[in-house]
Amino acid sequence: MQGCRLDVAIRCAAMTQRKRLSNTQSSSQSKRQSNSFMTPEEDEDATFTQPSTSQVQRGLEKLTPAQVDQKTAEVVQYILVKDQKKIPVRRADLVKHVVKDYRSIYPEIIKRAMRIFEQVFGLKLVEIDPKNHMYILVNNLDTPVPRASPVECPSNPKMGLLFVILSVIFMKGGVVRENLIWNILKKLRVDPGQKHEEFGDVRKTITDEFVRQRYLEYIRIPHTEPVEYEFRWGQRADMEVSKAQILVFMGQIHEQDPRSWSQQYREAHAISSPSSSQASSSNHR
Repeated sequence: MQGCRLDVAIRCAAMTQRKRLSNTQSSSQSKRQSNSFMTPEEDEDATFTQPSTSQVQRGLEKLTPAQVDQKTAEVVQYILVKDQKKIPVRRADLVKHVVKDYRSIYPEIIKRAMRIFEQVFGLKLVEIDPKNHMYILVNNLDTPVPRASPVECPSNPKMGLLFVILSVIFMKGGVVRENLIWNILKKLRVDPGQKHEEFGDVRKTITDEFVRQRYLEYIRIPHTEPVEYEFRWGQRADMEVSKAQILVFMGQIHEQDPRSWSQQYREAHAISSPSSSQASSSNHR
């Protein structure tokens, strides 16, 4: 990949992921920790108790079907708007800003919203963080990519940049020190220390935007001086990105059969879909 110009690599990479990454509808400085997303809303979420089945039933009896449908529609709209920036949606935000007085039937509203996303939009509402109750939308139409499928030209270079980074992480075993990423990008004519015409502040795009979107984890390495960080796949990447497609991409860049990377090939084809890749990826964590 080092000999490949970024304007080619990125334009090749992004279309590979375009359907999976853009079909779901195309800040403060990061604390440079994948778990540094604590907010007052999350503290408030700790006071929210998931209603029981009987509580939901009693709540529904006090409301008309039209009221429940209207509130469900508001939740769907809120999630769609948030998803345009690929930022995970917190349950605390949903309850505080949308559900409000309907919190006693929250499980029913979410169940109906999930059904709408699947049946109307072909999307899946997934809880990626059960502890903090955070949701994302992923493409529910998982279309396998043939081994020899060509990588077409993309319309979203930023997703191509992300795909290149995810490819490096995957090919290097799931964990990569940040200096390796910066060095590879420099060889591909993208300097993280300079503003780029497509990506703006490259370093901030990668360590802030992609991290907040949960495509990447950016984690401080303990006991390093000066302080060093490493990249891993984020929860959204585990849900949305196909490792088999990464091997197709790498094979085309290097003009090699994807099977020549035997370890990565086994990992990529040991899972049936991106949404089941969390178990595999968790081995790196």
